Amino acid sequence: MKKIIIMTVLVLTASFSGMAQKFAFVDSEYIRNNIPAYTAAQQQLDNLSTGWEKEVADAYAAVEQMYKDYQAEVVLLSQDQKKKREEAIIAKEKEAKDLQNTYFGMEGELYKKREEMVKPIQDQILKAIKDISVEGSYAVIFDTSAGSNILFANPRYDLSDQVLQKLGYKN
Repeated sequence: MKKIIIMTVLVLTASFSGMAQKFAFVDSEYIRNNIPAYTAAQQQLDNLSTGWEKEVADAYAAVEQMYKDYQAEVVLLSQDQKKKREEAIIAKEKEAKDLQNTYFGMEGELYKKREEMVKPIQDQILKAIKDISVEGSYAVIFDTSAGSNILFANPRYDLSDQVLQKLGYKN
């Protein structure tokens, strides 16, 4: 009876070890930061964004100034003049919101530029990770960059440098 139990345990152990899955992780932020084209693209996007933020802030400042001027003069204005000034303020505020949406909206200029400049690099990184997962027979590769729930990862299983090498970069 003991021999049957021992044999069953050995057979089950052997079958489970044959089905063992390989896991690894990468730090995509580390990878991106070690790719000069990515950091250059990100810097360009930051510069564009800063300029556009100033333009939008100036537009809102103009609306604020128009409103302050209106409040200072409201007692001297006729009903017709009040209405015209209010409409002008509302129109200027709509222009500022439209400008903000043009630059920073869901399909805005910043989104389009990011798609144009950064997405190809991210696609290359993803392809390299997929290639490494196939070559190394990994079942899952986790990302340990921002927002991950991995509490501990042995650095031995970090493939980030291998991804960089696959992309042609040395660290």
